[in-house]
Amino acid sequence: MTTSSLPFLDNRDCLKLKVENRIRNIFVTQSEDTRHREEKDVNHIPVVTETASRVLEAGVNTLRKTLVLKKQAELDEVDKLLALKRQEFKSCVEALAKRKSELEIKQQQTKERAMKFEKFVAENEVKRCRALKKYEAAQEQNILKQRAIEDLTEQLKQLQARQQVLKERMTKYKIYEDYLMKTLDYLPSTYLDNGSESLVMPIIRRHETLSITNRELLQRLGRLEEEVEEGQRQLQTMTQEHSIKKLMANKELSELQSELETLKEKNKQAEVNLLMEQGLSREKVEEVGRLLMAINNLAEQCYIPGYGPLENMNVLTMMGMVKEYILDKADTEKRARRLMESGSAMTSRTALTDKRERGSMKSIGSKTQIKSSSKVSRKSETMG
Repeated sequence: MTTSSLPFLDNRDCLKLKVENRIRNIFVTQSEDTRHREEKDVNHIPVVTETASRVLEAGVNTLRKTLVLKKQAELDEVDKLLALKRQEFKSCVEALAKRKSELEIKQQQTKERAMKFEKFVAENEVKRCRALKKYEAAQEQNILKQRAIEDLTEQLKQLQARQQVLKERMTKYKIYEDYLMKTLDYLPSTYLDNGSESLVMPIIRRHETLSITNRELLQRLGRLEEEVEEGQRQLQTMTQEHSIKKLMANKELSELQSELETLKEKNKQAEVNLLMEQGLSREKVEEVGRLLMAINNLAEQCYIPGYGPLENMNVLTMMGMVKEYILDKADTEKRARRLMESGSAMTSRTALTDKRERGSMKSIGSKTQIKSSSKVSRKSETMG
């Protein structure tokens, strides 16, 4: 440890201090509590008994050694505290390890308990499902048995009613039995051995045959009544369906009649519109024919050989040719005016004559052009 390396201090180097607890002056009349409280508040001052030279010689060494002792004492205290802390830490680690092992054991036990509990829950669930299935099966069996009991009870009631009917019938026919038995008593013994069976048995068989026939007839009558009821229901259903279909057919017939009236009105309006359109188209055809005739007349008057034969031209080519002819005439007129301004009087007269002729031709061409343009515009409007 660190304390072993520190220097050892001799007792002779230390200062000798003597501290005395001097008795103070105490009044006799003071109480003990006051006296003790005053003694606690008193600071005792140490008294140096060494000489001044001895104190000066040992002053520096005493100071150093005192500091070393203080440090050594502090280190010892720290070592003690460290050892205590180590011991505490070791004990805490051991306690923690112990608690950890206990906790692991408890966890393992908890896991085992949880597994056992889960197994127990699963087994209980299986048992519950099995018991529930048994309960459902038992309930179904109870329902079936209850139904069987109800059916048997109903059959028992029917048998009891039949038994009561048979008892009543036996009571009713008892007098006949007694009568027959008395009759048999009065008959001789030889009669029973010879001819009684031959006389009674055919009556009994005839009765049985008649009873069987009666039952069959009753069953047949019941079936016929059921068939009649079924036929009446079918007839009623068919009657209702027929009435419904009749109403639907009348409704459809009325709708078709209304549609027929509407179509007749539409046809009448369409016929009127058709007649009007036919009249308009006839007028348009006549106008177009007149327009084409005017164009052909202009083309014949304004024919230019460069465009080819007149029969092979279409309407647009003819109009182009007329336009070119009119422009050519206008150009010729302009040239004639220029010559008139710069020529002599004779030339002017000749030019004037030519001008008049050209003016007449120009007026004719302009009038023709105006008519053709108006007809073309009408034709375009009609086409539109």
